[in-house]
Amino acid sequence: MKIHSAASGAHSHMWLVGVAGLAAGLVLMAYIPSLEAITHSLFWFAGFHLVGGIVLLGSLYATIGRRFRQRPNILDFGWVPAWTLGPLLAAVVLLAAAVVVQIAAPSWWPGAIVLTLLAANSFAGHLAAASTARPDHAPLPMVDLLPAGRGLVLDGGCGAGRTSIGVARGLAGASLVAFDRFDSDYIEGGGRALLEKNLRLGGLADRVRIQHGDLTALPFENASFDAAVSAHAIDHLGGAKEAGLREMWRVLKPGGRFLLVVWAPGWTMFAVANLMSFALTTGADWRVMARRIGFEIIDEGTFNGHCFLLLGKPADAENRHA
Repeated sequence: MKIHSAASGAHSHMWLVGVAGLAAGLVLMAYIPSLEAITHSLFWFAGFHLVGGIVLLGSLYATIGRRFRQRPNILDFGWVPAWTLGPLLAAVVLLAAAVVVQIAAPSWWPGAIVLTLLAANSFAGHLAAASTARPDHAPLPMVDLLPAGRGLVLDGGCGAGRTSIGVARGLAGASLVAFDRFDSDYIEGGGRALLEKNLRLGGLADRVRIQHGDLTALPFENASFDAAVSAHAIDHLGGAKEAGLREMWRVLKPGGRFLLVVWAPGWTMFAVANLMSFALTTGADWRVMARRIGFEIIDEGTFNGHCFLLLGKPADAENRHA
């Protein structure tokens, strides 16, 4: 769902999951079994070789596994394995580290407890991330996006189409523009081919027009859309987030509504991204940006561990905001 060059490196760390996992697997197989406390036990000696092998294979799959998985006849939103397997591999490595500490240095047992808690947290992050890969995963919160029930809706940062399909299914009288740069490195092929396939499988190809472009410079006239939605896209724009919001304002008709779904600091995001979650823009900051641009906040809350805002462009916006 990356849309702007400022975000081109936002998920370029995906390959690091595989590299870090390979390194951890080698340590578990080669170094840990050489420790005196481990070599004296056949159970632990063989066990760490086995766990290390599992981590190695999992890391290889996280790096290249998607190339070997074909899903031609079902909805597929293209998450690369590193996105969902990374937290699971981290959980296995952290738990193995806790066991090593407990065996080799029992006096350091508080460290083993901390590592175990971190392993549990990473496993929860894996469950949260893996749920997003399921086609039946709810894509959007229940909000009144298009009160009239009919109109043209923009999906800004559509990726492989989960949000576009959710909107099209929920609003039978709406037509959509699915908009993206289709250059994301955590969606297979950037998402364009998968989007076309998913729309075809969902019987929605005739209601959704696909367009390529930049979220911070939308190629649409002012007041072109009756409603808009952007899920997990504008928050990937780095320092251009407010520019993306302003473009959404510009192309939205007065009285139109805009549903924004973003990552924000919280337990779910900490479980998935750990310390990186603290660098995310807070829900309060998103509210400040939205109000500064001129949006009214109609509804807000959390959904699937993410922050959402239902924003409205006032009916008199043309007269009071450029």
